Amino acid sequence: MAEEFKPQYSFTDDRLNELKQLFPEAWEDGVFNVDTLRSLIGDYSTDNSVKEHFRLNWVGKQDARKIASKPPTGTLKPAPGEGVNEENTENIFIEGDNLEVLKILRKSYIDKIKMIYIDPPYNTGNDFIYNDSFGDSTEDYLRKSGDKSEEGLLVSNPVSSGRFHANWLNFMYPRLRIAKDLLKNDGVIFITIDDNEIENLKNVCNEIFGQENFIGTIVWNSTKSVTNTALISVSHNYNLIYCKDINHFIKNREEFRLPESGEGFSNPDNDPRGPWKADPFQVGGWRPNQQYEIVNPNTGKTYLPNPNCSWKNDFKKYQELVAENRIVFGSSGDAGPQRKRFLSEALGRGKVSKTWWDDVGATTNGTKAVKKLFNGNSVFTNPKPVDLIEKMIQLGDGTKNGIILDFFSGSSTTAHAVMNLNAKDGGKRKFIQIQLPEIIDEKETAYKLGYRKISEVGKDRIRKVLTESTINMTVQENKSEFGFRAFELCSTSIERWKNFENQKDGLLPDLFSKLEAAFKNPLVEGTTPEEFITEVMLQEGFPLTAKQTEVQDGIFRISHDWVPYTLYVSMLQSFKDIDLVALGLSETDHFVCLDMAFENNDALKQTVDNQCKLFTV
Repeated sequence: MAEEFKPQYSFTDDRLNELKQLFPEAWEDGVFNVDTLRSLIGDYSTDNSVKEHFRLNWVGKQDARKIASKPPTGTLKPAPGEGVNEENTENIFIEGDNLEVLKILRKSYIDKIKMIYIDPPYNTGNDFIYNDSFGDSTEDYLRKSGDKSEEGLLVSNPVSSGRFHANWLNFMYPRLRIAKDLLKNDGVIFITIDDNEIENLKNVCNEIFGQENFIGTIVWNSTKSVTNTALISVSHNYNLIYCKDINHFIKNREEFRLPESGEGFSNPDNDPRGPWKADPFQVGGWRPNQQYEIVNPNTGKTYLPNPNCSWKNDFKKYQELVAENRIVFGSSGDAGPQRKRFLSEALGRGKVSKTWWDDVGATTNGTKAVKKLFNGNSVFTNPKPVDLIEKMIQLGDGTKNGIILDFFSGSSTTAHAVMNLNAKDGGKRKFIQIQLPEIIDEKETAYKLGYRKISEVGKDRIRKVLTESTINMTVQENKSEFGFRAFELCSTSIERWKNFENQKDGLLPDLFSKLEAAFKNPLVEGTTPEEFITEVMLQEGFPLTAKQTEVQDGIFRISHDWVPYTLYVSMLQSFKDIDLVALGLSETDHFVCLDMAFENNDALKQTVDNQCKLFTV
């Protein structure tokens, strides 16, 4: 018989299923036995009676874990007209609290994101963090929208607070926990931070992602100016890099390399193989089969490796390299041997990145780029330079076709960088930007230009970038990378799913009144088919870019490569004049509709249920 359509976000069940796959022996009569698990993992288990062992702990950590696993109470609704090329693009911009949005996206995008970049609040004592609490719901978020007060979207976290660092960690932990779930097995996350929380951030990332999955810390020369009033003028920020699974990068090192620019390559001897660069033929370490004399044919001078060093190859390989004209002795002809490395080879292999980055723009460059887009107006404070994020994306997505997520998107620098790179190298990367609708102060330039929320600035920046000639001409050729779709966090469109809180909604009679209203009309008044379809899609695990086709009036077919079945959705209130049999439903298809649409026609309802998996609201 048809099933009631119910919320399907279940973090706890997912975790237990993962454990069941890893340790099936620990499941006894359908119940998970912790003692059995402890015996299975043996010496790796921790005796809770032992209090002194190394771990990161802070006030509120348990609640932060609960917040991470608590299902969302809201959904996303389309914002038609806010985007560009909305029918074809696979780029996404979402306005809303990033924690709730990440929870909503989790079912559809788990193990699907190639790279995440975030630039969260640094916890300087002067900035704001998001106003999270264990009891928060989407309704709470919507009530808070528009404030910076204690009841608003943002709250200050002064250094004088006794829980200064704990507050920040409670804010970061659940977001990073869900971010890990979203990453593909070959995915990477980059996090920009400064000295205030670098140690705590690294510790919490070690716990969430695993210390073994730490790749490195890039130090970025973020400012070229000097603060004369400081004891030491801080001119850098940190960028922590963690991967989902280090084994992938150990086996596929070539993926995690920057593209070769061609700088330093030349062709002084007109080699038909093209430009080349001379690499040292000597390496560290003494190897007996790589110790031999090399004679410079130009001068007759003889060379041996330096003490505790060896030639890069054995003598047989060296002779092959000489025959291939791959050994040179410097421009003067009187130098030790070097090996030619051709640009054509380097372009395929790429180059290893160093951890000190001063070859990309500083914060001032990011500011100039935004001002240029907005006709000389400074509409955002300290945006990251586009080429910094471009370089990270080049490192993090060697495939050039991954999904790049930024859930502290600010002025949308990450989206700008994705579009720039696609235009430069022909990539097919897509972006997802998530930004809180933070209110802009009336004194700010952005407010005077008509912007009321930071998210409005971010969306308009994307629109302006899309009009640039290079991106417009190059990217528009591939419709899926050109443009973006906009969505907003909102409360559920299904009446009975809305939370009842007696402190706010009244007493028991009000609850009965709400239930009666939900029975008469299961959807919130004013719900559009697009909104209902989007909520059902996300509940069923379909991404926001799933293909939608109206197969009959008011009935939509949803499909995507990520989901092994086809979904049909309708919010019609009656199927009286609809031929459901003509849909050709199969037993693997899911069909979600209003129960009232069958108009007490149990025979039709049973027929549809026999054809597919029927869910009713």
